[in-house]
Amino acid sequence: MVVQQELSDDEVNRIFRALADATRRDIVRRTLVEEVSVSQLADAYAMSFAAVQKHVAVLEEAELVTKQRRGRERMVRGDLARIRQAQRLLDQFEQLWRSRIDQLDALLDEDNH
Repeated sequence: MVVQQELSDDEVNRIFRALADATRRDIVRRTLVEEVSVSQLADAYAMSFAAVQKHVAVLEEAELVTKQRRGRERMVRGDLARIRQAQRLLDQFEQLWRSRIDQLDALLDEDNH
């Protein structure tokens, strides 16, 4: 089985680099539930506003969130379609490994008979 990617290697790297950080994963969770301002996000974490902006920028670069100006606020929204792309890639890897385990099980069963 060959893993078919609808994402480029660079896109996959950006997504999983972005999701490797616990704060960024939490930001994605929050922004998938509701649109949140960068200020509201900054209030939720024990870090500077600038640090939260950097986290949001990494997520935006990976296209996991979008940022939109609304008045004086920058609103952040999680991109469910992008999360689903990453999930499909992980599902393909899971299928690949399950297939290999099944092949190994069959090989071991042959040796035991």
